Amino acid sequence: MSIQSNHTTTEADLIKGCIAGERRMQEILYQRFSPKMYAVCLRYANKAEDAQDILQNGFVKVFKNLHMYRGEGSFEGWIRRIFVNTAIEHYRRQVNLYPVTEGHENALEAKDLSALDSLNMKDLMGIIQELSPGYKTVFNLYVIEGYSHKEIAEMIGISEGTSKSQLARAKGILQNIIRTRLTPS
Repeated sequence: MSIQSNHTTTEADLIKGCIAGERRMQEILYQRFSPKMYAVCLRYANKAEDAQDILQNGFVKVFKNLHMYRGEGSFEGWIRRIFVNTAIEHYRRQVNLYPVTEGHENALEAKDLSALDSLNMKDLMGIIQELSPGYKTVFNLYVIEGYSHKEIAEMIGISEGTSKSQLARAKGILQNIIRTRLTPS
């Protein structure tokens, strides 16, 4: 199948073909969504190998559960949620999320926000990757994916307060990293 067919195949046909087990349609779905989903995986992974594992497991789940997609909301959003959940499961198996005491409500100050303007997205994502897995997961879910603390707590099995404190601590760590890297010596 040509690349042209990849772009002209409708979502409905793609879903129907994948459910029917058509290998060609599965390949098109993979080609269409793997770049964006790999970017999601990289946000949660500590290394490229982990991101690849999450990507593979995520697509297995997409193909296994495709019959459950009801057509409500965007198809890409449905797939993205599977990948976020797969990434969370990956780290729940491998890493303990370390609770932090509450009260570390560090906010990025105005001077740090102006420093952020000088960073490109690649640099910022690299800095986020330096966070410990627990902080990085909460930060990604809250700031990038838009989940509430209540949803995060339920997803990864921590309290709402722990989610809030991990986010605050992640922001504080990021603030310190940004200050250190962007402050002229």
